[in-house]
Amino acid sequence: MAEIPETNKIDFKNGFPFGELRDGSMISGQADGEEVVLARRGDEFFAIGGHCTHYGGPLGQGLIVDDTVRCPWHHACFSLLTGEALRAPALDPIPCWRVEKLGDKIFVREKLPPPITKRSAAGPKSVVIVGGGAAGLAAADMLRREGYDGPVTIVSADDSPPVDRPNLSKDYLAGTAQEEWVPLRPPDYYRDRRIDLLLHSRVSSIDTKNHRIVVEDGKQLEFGALLLATGADPIRLPNEGATDSQLHYLRTFADSKAIIAKAASAKHVVVVGASFIGLEVAASLRARGILVDVVAPESQPLERVMGAEVGRFVRKLHEAHGVTFHLGQTVSRVSGRTVALMDGTHLEADFIVLGVGVRPSLVLAEQAGLAVNRGIEVSEYLETSVTGIFAAGDAARWPDPHTGERIRVEHWVVAERQGQVAARNILGRREKFDAVPFFWSQHYDLAIDYVGHAEKWDAIEIDGSLDARDCTVLYKKGGRTLAIVTISRDLQSLQAEVAMEAAIQAHKRDVA
Repeated sequence: MAEIPETNKIDFKNGFPFGELRDGSMISGQADGEEVVLARRGDEFFAIGGHCTHYGGPLGQGLIVDDTVRCPWHHACFSLLTGEALRAPALDPIPCWRVEKLGDKIFVREKLPPPITKRSAAGPKSVVIVGGGAAGLAAADMLRREGYDGPVTIVSADDSPPVDRPNLSKDYLAGTAQEEWVPLRPPDYYRDRRIDLLLHSRVSSIDTKNHRIVVEDGKQLEFGALLLATGADPIRLPNEGATDSQLHYLRTFADSKAIIAKAASAKHVVVVGASFIGLEVAASLRARGILVDVVAPESQPLERVMGAEVGRFVRKLHEAHGVTFHLGQTVSRVSGRTVALMDGTHLEADFIVLGVGVRPSLVLAEQAGLAVNRGIEVSEYLETSVTGIFAAGDAARWPDPHTGERIRVEHWVVAERQGQVAARNILGRREKFDAVPFFWSQHYDLAIDYVGHAEKWDAIEIDGSLDARDCTVLYKKGGRTLAIVTISRDLQSLQAEVAMEAAIQAHKRDVA
């Protein structure tokens, strides 16, 4: 539903006729000057904050599922009862208000206190998390939210605390997000929650027998439970003639800062790779007024992930914003500011950004003797082949109940949700990871949402129009929908996620 103009917002303090609010629906208003969403589930009514704590998405345009509400933008999930952020990407709760039913109206009363941190004596003697990305931070956060009181240590090779990595190629790189927005948590968060954050620290080995890790500087840390959230590393291509200062990759906060510093005086940039990262970098640099050439061996951008038709649409979108594509091409040589392609084309570039994908970081797991097969093999509980050692995020390959296959995906939201589930399983919860994969990609003012997982398909069905920026794209195999892409159809994206979750639960009942 559309947001109500500020001057016309309903004041729920004065009551609202509950007969005008259908079961499963929401309406936006205000209470004491704060934006509030009134939600109905059966004969129950709830008053919650109007915006998601992730990026501020309008929860009134989201979806009620049982006793939760899901954000239409990036599928964060909150409890209607307590406001707790149940599933990433939101980590913080939304406010709740007490409601009272009098006559034929619902009145919003006082704001309720935030959820109380749970108290739990259970858990290992200590938890060490290797990796300071999405999965690592989400796991540490969930351990404390679940009441774990033992030592928690994050060992990160990065030089900065965990950051909102999607922003590094999107708004922050484009210059529309401030630097202080990028860290996922402020410095006092780690102190207040007693999370020991070791930066500039690369783990050199894992002693699985003695439950100990060794850091490259010689420091040793014992663990009761270990989470490997090592992520993935950019694929580095040889570029004949190019100097290190000309080549940029984008994975860390420092990487994004370095590109921004170069962009300040640049006029022409070559982006190698028409992946999500490559295209988002191209869009962000165009927002800064820089001329961009994209070089990629594919016939269409994103064709391997989304098919040729969506790829053509994305290409036309970028071309309309001034990006020039050189598809079916690779770089043969770099000479000064000149980039030569295999077909003889010469391009000018003040610097080059390479976005040709990533590889999971598996060296630690392999050296430790963990089962590895194109990723760290984990069970449905995200536990590796060694008891007490878990893995989550880009490096983990898990049994996906939706496809029936072992998969590994490189999605920010999936990594965070795996970190959360791994944390609960470290505490003995025995919770299966069965979330439906979700990611979003931003191109200028266009968001593309993707639910599910389809490495291969035999049919693509499009409802609506790509050119009109209003469509749903279904990826099917054997008549079964494996993944859905939506543009300007946030509610349908949420509904697709719920439908896939329901299919998983139905399958569990059938095999029980």
